[in-house]
Amino acid sequence: MPGIDRPIKILHVATLNKPITPHLGYGPIESVIDGIHKGLTALGHHSIVACSADSIVVGHTHTTVTRSLGDYCRAGTPDAQATIARHLSKALERTTMGDIDVVHMHEWLEHVDDGSFNPRLPIVMTLHVPASDSGLARRAPTTLMPADVNFAAISDYQRRQYADLVPIAKVVPHGVELARYPFQDEVDAASFLFSIARITRVKGQDTAIEVARASGAKLILAGCVQDKPEDRVFFEEMKRRVDLVVDVSRQPVGNDYYEEVMKPILSCDRQIIYIGEVDTEAKKHWYRHAKATLFPVRWGEPFGMVLIESMACGTPIIAFGEGAVPEIVTHGMTGFVVTSPADMVAAVGLVERIDRRACRAEVAARFSVERMAGRYAALYRSLARNRLNRSAQPYLHSSRDARSRVAAS
Repeated sequence: MPGIDRPIKILHVATLNKPITPHLGYGPIESVIDGIHKGLTALGHHSIVACSADSIVVGHTHTTVTRSLGDYCRAGTPDAQATIARHLSKALERTTMGDIDVVHMHEWLEHVDDGSFNPRLPIVMTLHVPASDSGLARRAPTTLMPADVNFAAISDYQRRQYADLVPIAKVVPHGVELARYPFQDEVDAASFLFSIARITRVKGQDTAIEVARASGAKLILAGCVQDKPEDRVFFEEMKRRVDLVVDVSRQPVGNDYYEEVMKPILSCDRQIIYIGEVDTEAKKHWYRHAKATLFPVRWGEPFGMVLIESMACGTPIIAFGEGAVPEIVTHGMTGFVVTSPADMVAAVGLVERIDRRACRAEVAARFSVERMAGRYAALYRSLARNRLNRSAQPYLHSSRDARSRVAAS
């Protein structure tokens, strides 16, 4: 079939929660979109990101709206819905130029369902949330989507969770740009435990504090507090158990970040310290110098970018085995997967047995942006080939019919 072996042209319909920038704080889906885009470009494909004008994306973009929503909690307001509608309309407009092979989306399935977003092209829809939060269970089983939607799960655990809701075309784990994560093969003498996540009960910051107290280790907590009542309540509870709050979110990140920002905090006599939300570059420094990253989640984590970001810096993981964690962390090699706070405390005493080089090697082998992009590219190519085959069928039938008529005459 002609046209199959050429580079694929993909339009990514970016989310609008946050702009895609190199200085993201909490923005896991935006980071993934940026990684896929960069990986595909490096592989020679033509990747275009339909995004807000306040995004900073290397390569080809298609601007849809002036600004992103600015937060993960604002999508439900009337103004936000109007912005999303404009964004999707502009992205849909770009698909009509005739050069796009596949559209890649990460949310807004309801707009595909009701036909308001139908590019008449194959759609890859990456699933990011747990199945129970997806809303798919509320869809009628007989719903016929007007578009060709192909779902990608981000872990085998997530694939199993969605098995009774939608067919999964492919499992594609997330990846990171390994070269952009500084590696440290030996832990600092006066090191610490690190925990970074959105501040919310299911992320288990209270357990991280419990583990640090019991093990005697210094703990650095980082993460945003979203404007949700339950998260605000949890944050106030957490603060009462914290020894020091230091907001480093506005501190510039340069070569002197460790000496100027981190060292004064780490050398103080307080044990449990909350540093606020840190951006993409700042968190790499905290990962790199940590003895271990704690991941005491108490929910079915669909993936967990924290895990591979930490391992990329050489820092092992101590985590509860919830959700996809056992798929990502190899017990005894890249960290410890445990079942209780007591086991987590014990693992703190064993973490120096982990070879930090093995942590980074695992990310290089399994969780690089190149590997992630390659898996998506294989899916795109398959979908483009199928579409080409389908479009060729009427021509083939008509040609055969024409030959039959000639033979009959």
